[in-house]
Amino acid sequence: MTMQVTEKSADGLKRAYAVVLPAAVLAAKRDARLAEIGRALRLPGFRPGKVPPAIVKQRFGGSIMGEVLEKSLDEAARTLVAERGLKPALQPKVEIVNWSDGADLEFTLDIELLPEITLPDLKAIAVEKLVATPTEAEVESRLAEIAKRHRNSEPVEEARPAAAGDLLVVDFVGRIDGKPFRGGSATDMEVEVGGPGFVPGFTEGLVGLSVGETREMEVSFPPDYVATDLAGKTATFTVTGKALRRALPAEANDALAKKHGFETLAAMKDAIRGAIQREYDQLSRMRTKRAVLDRLAELATFPVPEGMVEGEFGAIWQRVEQDLKEGRLDEADRGKDEATLKAEYRAIAERRVRLGLLLAELGRTNNLSVSEDELKRAVIAEAQRYPGQERKVVEFYQQNPQAIERFRAPIFEEKAIDFVLELARVTERTVTPEELAKDPEAA
Repeated sequence: MTMQVTEKSADGLKRAYAVVLPAAVLAAKRDARLAEIGRALRLPGFRPGKVPPAIVKQRFGGSIMGEVLEKSLDEAARTLVAERGLKPALQPKVEIVNWSDGADLEFTLDIELLPEITLPDLKAIAVEKLVATPTEAEVESRLAEIAKRHRNSEPVEEARPAAAGDLLVVDFVGRIDGKPFRGGSATDMEVEVGGPGFVPGFTEGLVGLSVGETREMEVSFPPDYVATDLAGKTATFTVTGKALRRALPAEANDALAKKHGFETLAAMKDAIRGAIQREYDQLSRMRTKRAVLDRLAELATFPVPEGMVEGEFGAIWQRVEQDLKEGRLDEADRGKDEATLKAEYRAIAERRVRLGLLLAELGRTNNLSVSEDELKRAVIAEAQRYPGQERKVVEFYQQNPQAIERFRAPIFEEKAIDFVLELARVTERTVTPEELAKDPEAA
């Protein structure tokens, strides 16, 4: 394509060009398109394909010229990028400066480029991997929890008030400011008196309640309560006792193991031990991955395209605004003004973009990719998260193959992290489960 290109500015990763496409080139493209239409055009009074060019131009010239301009701008942008060896980070911005029928097309082309990325020496990266193993006490504790959930109970024959540890069947209605709230009512619910699992103070307030008795009690939801619309509020519960039962001792034995599909109690303990170990291994992986990304972020000093940062920040900030609106902002962010929050989340967006570009370059130079088999395994793993609905989940992704792409980025990231760990200097340190679970940034 014949065109005149003038570089207007080169500021960091940004480039601006002034481009002129000759009128003759545009006219030739328009005439060629009109001739193509004319060969297939049928109009009354003319034989097929024999409509005079002047009539074809009169009827279709305006719309065809719009089509020609759009394609010419796209072709000009692609040609300029290819001829100058540019690597755009985002879609170039095109703006027409001047054009009229029969005149040259003048437009500007603003491009933000991908940075030149020098990969760090991965062998120089040092990472500590924390390792924890379950103790017998943890296995026994987990087993006891399972046994407790499957323990039996028997009716309390004597007429007496409920005591701590009893199982009391109740109806209750909770109100805030005199109005019932969602999730605050139940019928024939068995509650362990003084036990866990409810709002603090609720089960303790059942001590001394008799069958047939109705009691009102006030309970305050904690400030960090999972239902943010109830957090920090005080509710009045009207509770009626309906039946009293006594929990029988929970027994961890072979019978319990068989209920869960194991031949012996020892086999069940081994399964519990393995499940705990997988939890610890996953947590260890998360800690190690975070350490790798932190180290890579320290070593990655190249500039990042502002447009990519703005796009990432926009997506993050949209979620933050939604959290603000619904009152479920992270504890660490509460009390901060908008300017502070925006500055912090913009820094997070810039880090994400920089790490994304670095990992992409790492993958490109080392031929890392995500195979179709890996994507299929990800779909199967996703389906297994919905017991009973596995077939529907798989069918959804089969019918919407574009949706499978959501798995590509996280799979690629894990492969890139594994590649780094193969070359990095990794040392293992055995720690307690509590130390493994501790936030490294916590004081």
